[in-house]
Formats: sequence, structure tokens, C-alpha cells
Amino acid sequence: MADNNKYTVLLPTYEERKNLPLIVWLLVKTFSESGFDFEIIVIDDGSPDGTLDVAKELQRIYGENRIVLRPREKKLGLGTAYIHGIKHATGNFIFIMDADLSHHPKFIPEFIKKQKDGNLDVVTGTRYVGSGGVFGWDVKRKCISRGANYLTQVLLRPGVSDLTGSFRLYRKPVLEKLINSCVSKGYVFQMEMMVRARQFGYSIGEVPISFVDRVYGESKLGGSEIIGFLKGVLYLFATT
Repeated sequence: MADNNKYTVLLPTYEERKNLPLIVWLLVKTFSESGFDFEIIVIDDGSPDGTLDVAKELQRIYGENRIVLRPREKKLGLGTAYIHGIKHATGNFIFIMDADLSHHPKFIPEFIKKQKDGNLDVVTGTRYVGSGGVFGWDVKRKCISRGANYLTQVLLRPGVSDLTGSFRLYRKPVLEKLINSCVSKGYVFQMEMMVRARQFGYSIGEVPISFVDRVYGESKLGGSEIIGFLKGVLYLFATT
């Protein structure tokens, strides 16, 4: 199922020392078995736990053409990590996903097939349709997630079932345009990307994925994030 496309995976990392070897191994395995050309760009934001040292060792194992390191001095946020990563991307398609193993690379061939079948601009993973789901969350978190998603559906009508997910495939120029048009930070940034995509008339497809809560490390969703999320939704509602 090989093709002429090259796929760049942007992996922003912060304190992912334990997860990085496994996610990279799974990515290399998935792409190699599928026959797709790929590169993985690791954008580490000055992790104090030695994530960058691990990334250097992985680069030594898999080669500089497969593992590209583009670290930054300190934590500067997701949106700027993608901007930073895109500058160095040589693929014409770009995957964004989390490095903490909540997104399994096994879904990547399905994203690629979906994109090809519909000649789509964006393919996004959804936890809320078909075989998609969330594992490892308690009832409270599931309720918050569902409620947040429902709220955004009602207010923003984005045309996709899962707005806060961050496992996606973009055409490179589409991602560049979307990132440059976004003003949000954090969780709301992922949401705004889809709202803008609909605004610009880009074609969007969805692939059901199972989302697994962090294997190692702390999840970053707390009360202040929820308040920020709500403010962000209302901001987008008012401005799009």
C-alpha cells in the first residue's frame, strides 16, 4: 500500500522520558510495516527529566532521517511547538498526536486510507463515533469530556464529532494556514483548528480511535483548564 507521500509526525514532548521510546518504536513499526515514507520530529520543550537524552539515543538507533530533533529551551506551548516543527518538516502530510501513548499509532493506516479515499484536507480521530472510546478515565472525567464536547457541538457546529482530540492528519499547507489563523492556547487550540478548518471550507473526515489515558505521568486536566476551556469556547462562539 505504498505511495509517493511522505508523512511527518510532530511529537511535542514535555517530561515524556518513559513514554518516548515506546511511542517511537510503535510509530517506526507501524510506518515500516505499512510501507509509508515517514519522519518523526521530536519537539522537546526543555524537559527536566532527560527526555531529550532519550530522544538522542532513539535518533542514534533509528537514524537521523527518521528521528529529527528540534528542541526548545523552555515550555512554550502546543501551538508554537507545531509552528516550530512544521518549519523542519519534509513530509507533504503531517500527523499530530500525543507522545504519552494515549494515541496508538496502529490507527495511522486508517487515517491515511480515509484521507486517500476522500482526497481530504484533514482527518481527525474521534472518541465518540463507531468503535471509538476512552479507556482509563473515571466517570467524572468522561462526563466533563462529553459535556465539553456537547457544548462545543451546540455552540460551534464544527461538523466533526470530537473537537478536543489531538490525533490528526493534515495536508502540510492546510496545517500551516490553520495554525497561523489560530489565536487560542492549550486545549482550546485543538478545537479552534477544527472550527477554522470548517470556516475555510476544508474537507474533513473522521476515524474512530480508542483513547487511553496516560500510562506514565500526570494528566494535565484540572479545574483551571476547564475554566480556560469554557472561556475559549465562548470566545470562539463570539468570533467565528
